[in-house]
Amino acid sequence: MSFDVPPARALGRQDPGDGWADGPRGRFWGRFGAAGLLAWDPDAGVLLQHRARWSHHGGTWGIPGGALHSGEAPGEAALREANEEAGVPAGAVRTLTTHVFDVGYWRYTTVVARVVEPFSPQITDPESLELLWVPVPEVASRVLHPGFARAWPELRDVLSNASTKRPRAEEQ
Repeated sequence: MSFDVPPARALGRQDPGDGWADGPRGRFWGRFGAAGLLAWDPDAGVLLQHRARWSHHGGTWGIPGGALHSGEAPGEAALREANEEAGVPAGAVRTLTTHVFDVGYWRYTTVVARVVEPFSPQITDPESLELLWVPVPEVASRVLHPGFARAWPELRDVLSNASTKRPRAEEQ
């Protein structure tokens, strides 16, 4: 089953950013773009979301994320979405870097962040079937959302480089 908008949004709680951006390179969710959070705990792995079947590319694994609100910065959107979808607490992560996929008329920003305060993810809305900490070497063995699958090799390299660096004093 497929919906043009998530059921919760269809019931009247739609934000102006909710909707499709169509263009020559395809159709993407989020009129103002989208963002997601790649939360990484060196001991536990990365937080992955098993996407609800009704969602775009439902049944695949990816990261918590979604459409930007009007005027919202991608970093703010990634943290908001991670809190809404996975219960990621404010202050539990510190941004390491961002990765941007840009097709000209739409962009997706992945905020790569290190967990500085361990937490247990919680399914807090209907967009997740499951949330798991997955060790970095096991991520590619899952059926990944196509966009996340394309970005994963570069994101994995970012995590590999970050794991060889000592945390700054404020991250300890």
